Amino acid sequence: MEHARVVELAELVEYQESAVVSRTLIKREVGTVTLFAFDAGQALSEHTAPFDALVQVLEGEAEVILGGTPHRLGEGQAVLMPAHVPHAVKAPQRFKMLLVMIRG
Repeated sequence: MEHARVVELAELVEYQESAVVSRTLIKREVGTVTLFAFDAGQALSEHTAPFDALVQVLEGEAEVILGGTPHRLGEGQAVLMPAHVPHAVKAPQRFKMLLVMIRG
């Protein structure tokens, strides 16, 4: 991603049939910013991370499960996933999201 260039984030990653696609926009020691495109029915299985992470849905609708509690997120909505809390992401339909992880 170029500096000082206005972009439509959702246009920077494309859907692929039966897949989860990711594109890292920023990768630094202090954190990462990654775009994801989930095809309908795809998921990231439950896992934990040692850092807080912010998920923002850019397009479609997602299900984010935090500590066993499901949360439905639509376009423009976000949720903070706390460090060390098990979480998973599911795609009841195609959706795109931005993941911001801060290591600190």
